[in-house]
Amino acid sequence: MSEALAVVETAGTGTPVPAVSGARQFWRRLRAQRAALVAAAVVALLVLVALAAPLLTALEGQDPTTYHPTLIDSARGGVPIGSFGGVSADHWLGVEPQTGRDMFARLVYGARVSLGVALAATVVQIAIGVTVGVAAALGNRWVDQLLSRATDIIVSMPLMIMSLALLAIVPASFPRPVLVTLVIGLIAWGSIAKIVRAQTLSLKGLDYVSAARLSGWGTWRIARRELLPGLAAPVITYAALLVPANISVEAALSFLGVGVKPPTPSWGQMLTAADVWYQAAPQYLLLPAGALFVTVLALTVLGDGVRTALDPRAASRLRVGTGRKDTTGTENATGKTPENAADGAARGAAGSANEKEASA
Repeated sequence: MSEALAVVETAGTGTPVPAVSGARQFWRRLRAQRAALVAAAVVALLVLVALAAPLLTALEGQDPTTYHPTLIDSARGGVPIGSFGGVSADHWLGVEPQTGRDMFARLVYGARVSLGVALAATVVQIAIGVTVGVAAALGNRWVDQLLSRATDIIVSMPLMIMSLALLAIVPASFPRPVLVTLVIGLIAWGSIAKIVRAQTLSLKGLDYVSAARLSGWGTWRIARRELLPGLAAPVITYAALLVPANISVEAALSFLGVGVKPPTPSWGQMLTAADVWYQAAPQYLLLPAGALFVTVLALTVLGDGVRTALDPRAASRLRVGTGRKDTTGTENATGKTPENAADGAARGAAGSANEKEASA
């Protein structure tokens, strides 16, 4: 509801307080968290770098998959020729040992692969988890039991072990980024399904859902029109925390050699290539590890900020710019609600009257 549509008069004060929409409240709560805003800026920059990877590598004039044998000293076991790992005007961050591929190009394209796989896997997890959770909560007892036991089986599967097993048996001709996305998405949807089922069970007993059922609405119409809007906040919160976890899983799988394969760039794969050279040339380890650390940290902080902004109980502790805590929209800058302020004023007036009578 917009500010122009509704104005609420607080009890006992006569002060009009404009009603604000959920989106405006969310943005106000998120804006009150400086760490979340900084994290959002970092994430936006990383996404921009990933999207602009072809343009950035064109400015440097290099490609992440091109082999440069002339830059490698084969007599020294594949060490890059030149100082600082072959850093030059043509190779801004040098080249990889043995392969001679450009480090800058692989770093920015690695952002595209790592972020793309994590985001796509999160979408798969959310789609399956929400569908299974809603179907289990709205179905009959047998459907609920079947889907709940299937969810328990999925939750009990160790993600890394199952991913390693599935990725090891799939032919190498299958596109690895797509395969890693599907494997992570199909194995790790159990937790979101449990959350959605529990939330749907709590929502289906509310009055407006019962009224819709008495009006003759079908089950799936009720789910689409009445239940899914109520599920948006927990689903968005959980999705924001899934993305950094999926980035770490993708990097771990690539580091172990079963994820993205060369010459496709990936931060985890770059870490694998640096395990022999990091003592002599730390930049081979620090560049992909630093990019991975900053990305996961920024996404985690942003996810925590989104969770706080969507949770009124957590958001009540924030100092928003309006001077009122945002849970009810009616708490003033003094930290007292209008009802408490009115009660206090009434007690003060009564006390003054008693004092005057006593003095008289």
